[in-house]
Amino acid sequence: MAEIHIIGQIIGASKFNNKSLFCKWGIHAGGGWKLVAGLKEGQTQVDDPVYNDITYWSHPIDVHFSTKCVQGWPKLHVQVYHYDKYGRSELYGYGFCYIPTTPGTHVIECCTWRPIGRWRDEFFQYFMGGGPQLKIPDLIYSGSDRYRLQTIAMGVVHIEVGIILRNFKKYGIEI
Repeated sequence: MAEIHIIGQIIGASKFNNKSLFCKWGIHAGGGWKLVAGLKEGQTQVDDPVYNDITYWSHPIDVHFSTKCVQGWPKLHVQVYHYDKYGRSELYGYGFCYIPTTPGTHVIECCTWRPIGRWRDEFFQYFMGGGPQLKIPDLIYSGSDRYRLQTIAMGVVHIEVGIILRNFKKYGIEI
């Protein structure tokens, strides 16, 4: 079977309005893909930068998949959260990006967004925290019903991955 090794890190985030951020991440692959080794989801630590607006996580990613087809190529999805001064975690953004299809080292900027509600919801969120969240997290990386959402752009999550492909030509899989 053809194999892909994804080795890298979630470097951090920038362009978010507040600090004290952490990130939940996951890799979603189609039905023809099998996880051979590694974790396909995780969570970073909280970083509260003092001197600049860049949050650093340096969270490792090390995943090994095997496949018989390229359909359902792996996607990395992220959810960025913010801890407020009362210790409540608040969703700050969703985002996803495709894992590159070429071998080598790649730096990815994953733009994030969050759903917005009515003016009353935004007012409540400003004073009480919380805010609209997706009931079905699969909407992050599947475009089926995402076009119906009203969203606002948030910050950027910076990711660096090294891609190693093995046996794709041997099994007749062309990328």
